[in-house]
Amino acid sequence: MRTPTGWIFGTALAVVLAAGAPPAKAEEGIYVPLLTYRTGNFAGSGTPIANGMRDYLEMLNQRDGGIGGVKLIIEECETGYDTKKGVECYESTKGKNPVVHNPYSTGLTLQLIPRASVDKIPLLTMAYGLSAAADGRVFPWVFNPPLTYWDGASVFVRFVAEQEGGVDKLKGKTIGLVHLDAPFGREPIPVMEDLAKRYGFNLKLYPVPAQSMQDQASTWLAIRRDRVDWIYNQGWGAMNPTAVKEAVRTNFPISKLVGVWWAGGDDDARAGGPEAKGYRTLSFHGAGADYPAVQDILKYVYDRNLAVGDRAKVGENLYSRGVYNSALIAEAIRTAQQVTGKKVVTGEDVRRGLESMNISEERWKEMGFAGFAAPVNISCDDHSGHNRVFIAQWDGSKFVRGSDYIEPMKDLVRPMIESAAKDYAEKNAGWPKRTEACDGRS
Repeated sequence: MRTPTGWIFGTALAVVLAAGAPPAKAEEGIYVPLLTYRTGNFAGSGTPIANGMRDYLEMLNQRDGGIGGVKLIIEECETGYDTKKGVECYESTKGKNPVVHNPYSTGLTLQLIPRASVDKIPLLTMAYGLSAAADGRVFPWVFNPPLTYWDGASVFVRFVAEQEGGVDKLKGKTIGLVHLDAPFGREPIPVMEDLAKRYGFNLKLYPVPAQSMQDQASTWLAIRRDRVDWIYNQGWGAMNPTAVKEAVRTNFPISKLVGVWWAGGDDDARAGGPEAKGYRTLSFHGAGADYPAVQDILKYVYDRNLAVGDRAKVGENLYSRGVYNSALIAEAIRTAQQVTGKKVVTGEDVRRGLESMNISEERWKEMGFAGFAAPVNISCDDHSGHNRVFIAQWDGSKFVRGSDYIEPMKDLVRPMIESAAKDYAEKNAGWPKRTEACDGRS
């Protein structure tokens, strides 16, 4: 899972992406490092996201000259989805005045959370990381819009209830959680356990060790033995296509296998062949290349030979997720410029920008993403937003929308987040109380 190239790869890639120009110094623009993984067992998920993130930011450079007239300095560092390597990437980049860090790993996020307030660099953990970090009163430097893993688990259960005819129909059902046996995979468990008690369904946990992601035969035999009615897949990387293939092989009803949004890669579904038609995942944005902003990526990045990815995969689900991530980065920077009146902003400024960010439907349209996603509203207290989610369904060749928006069970999730945030602060001696002023909504 580690890569010997490490930071050398990231630097070399940055030079290539600059079309032969020498790498710019951070003080010449706004420095945005991307901690990515294009190698190892998680590359199948990491690569399209890395391409989407980088391509959107590069498009802004080529089309607009950056943001607010300031060029973005984009530099990747290869982590191999390895926490130790990720920390090394973070340490290598923090001296270059980054305005934000995207860990793209829950394990790495947990390591970086205590450093964020010290180094004055906000963490954008877009729909991943520590769910409790949504409480901005305790975690003023960590942001996880548009929703948390706890929100996602509640949406899954709400969707199952709708399919079964009401929450009262959940009683006696058996629901399984297939999850990577790592911090990321274990995140939904508290909410799933709470909902199992509330609604009377039997919860079965099926942890998949990282070394067994591509050999899940025993897991799916256990699922058959336990007569599981529905499965929620909290998987990543090579785990996801394997889960889809095993569901097909063991004749598990494919429409009753629902993945978290990270289990929604096109290649994940393709792995199951024709029988994978009907596979479902949660999602919070559209896919496809028809959005004006994505057309601009093709025009200003691919047509100018500034891309490293496959043009044919532009607009696929996980590529679009990377684009969504960078759209949040860009809006945070733009908002920071508005809040501070500065062009070249710092990490402290972008923290304020994230906390004041409000992407309305009209703003999504102005950005070239009409109908792409629900509005995103961040406040000083709520760093997530607990946004609505829809079900994306594989139609045999691509993911399409398979439901209306579904609201998370915020009345359940938010108190759990606040309690967990308080517990985190109490268990970490000397955890700093928030002193940062609030520019946006409380």
